[in-house]
Amino acid sequence: MPPEARSSTITDAERLAIQVEAQEDLYFFSRYMFKRRKKFKWRHNWHHREICDALMRVFRGECKRLIINIPPRYSKTELAVVNFIAWALGQVPDSEFIHISYAAKLAINNSSNVLGLMQHEAYSDVFPGLAFSSDASAHWTTTAGGVMYATGAGGTITGFGAGKDREGFGGAIIIDDPHKADEARSDTVRNGVIEWFQNTLESRCNSPDTPIIVIMQRLHERDLAGWLEAGGNGETWEVLKLKAIQGDGSALWPAKHSIERLERMRTANSHTFAGQYQQQPSPGEGNTFRPDNIAIVDAIPAGTRMLRGWDFAASVPNAGSDPDWTVGGKLGVTPDGRFIIADIARMRGLPHEVEACLKNTADRDGKPVKISIPQDPGQAGKSQVAAFTRLLSGYSVSSSTESGDKITRAEPFAAQCNVGNVMMLRAPWNDELISEMRMFPNGTHDDQVDALSRAFHELHGGNTGLLDYLQQQTQATQQATSQAATQETNPWLNRP
Repeated sequence: MPPEARSSTITDAERLAIQVEAQEDLYFFSRYMFKRRKKFKWRHNWHHREICDALMRVFRGECKRLIINIPPRYSKTELAVVNFIAWALGQVPDSEFIHISYAAKLAINNSSNVLGLMQHEAYSDVFPGLAFSSDASAHWTTTAGGVMYATGAGGTITGFGAGKDREGFGGAIIIDDPHKADEARSDTVRNGVIEWFQNTLESRCNSPDTPIIVIMQRLHERDLAGWLEAGGNGETWEVLKLKAIQGDGSALWPAKHSIERLERMRTANSHTFAGQYQQQPSPGEGNTFRPDNIAIVDAIPAGTRMLRGWDFAASVPNAGSDPDWTVGGKLGVTPDGRFIIADIARMRGLPHEVEACLKNTADRDGKPVKISIPQDPGQAGKSQVAAFTRLLSGYSVSSSTESGDKITRAEPFAAQCNVGNVMMLRAPWNDELISEMRMFPNGTHDDQVDALSRAFHELHGGNTGLLDYLQQQTQATQQATSQAATQETNPWLNRP
């Protein structure tokens, strides 16, 4: 009988049975502790049993190198870090663990959660007698000699080791999401994590038999899990790959994501979904945008609010060269929350010609159209923004530095395009833009996508506040309706 079905009043025999089962089975232990701590049922699923079984094989010494690939928010940290470490220390109180995540803050928070679970009264019912000699969140110890140390990928671990140089389980290195999602496409950052694993973390094993567990969503075909699975460190790894959409077309965890919702997520962003949810990352070659889902229209809906985002280049074409373009993408948001690509200004020229294009385009758009320009790093970028802002005196101008790589910046806009929430005004520039979108990110140019992605960010999440705008529109409509109703019921208001 599962622990949540038991009465709060139990006999000594039942209490002993629960204790024995929780000590022997990580899955039962996890469900029991969740119910005792949270006071409600854990929405468990069959994949949780799969994870626990794999972790227990590690504990029994049947697996030394384990990779678990799983979608985000599918209980990976709760099971593979918090519950497994607590359960293993209950079995072997002098075990030594090193826990890693992409940020030290996350790893330390996980370590604190392990400590909190072990200090709960329910834990002492399962593993009585375990005590702590120190309880700092990042580094704590048991009186039996057990150690828990947590840090971020690339952090300092000098003086700490994992495992015991003896027979049987003595601890492990547990890595939970070594890559930050929006940095995984950077070769420099991603390879830095792999080099740190190879040059620093692996040397922290106190014994050749010390297990290493990597549990993560896949973010890139050459992320840490991909590198290890391909034999990057010369070892063979057992891989448990849990896909959000199973091979038979069913949902991995229907209570979390129905198959209908998963299909919508895949349609909106197939590239991200392939990695994070299906554990099959692809290079992203030309599948970010689906421009065939963009409707071509002949008029801009009334009440559309416009913003033009810019991507600058100061270059002219020479024989045999194909330099970048300066592009201003004009994007609008309609009163019902759809988006429309209204215009593309595109030119190549010297700096003074770029300035002239910027000013002339602003004059043509008029002052109701807001303007967003990128700010390059350093003092030179600040000076350029200041010069452009002076040039555009009288217009609403915002600026910001670019964060993340081009694909990451483009994905929110691409998601709207892919689900049919973006329209395009019929114009001669349509074909060039559609071609660039279709090839992005591997086409020769991506300047139009960059400019429109900037405009979308400002409209949707930037300084101009799409939600505030839509709220204002709703309030204005409600106010107009109320006024009309008042005038209809009170005709004397209309009298001169």
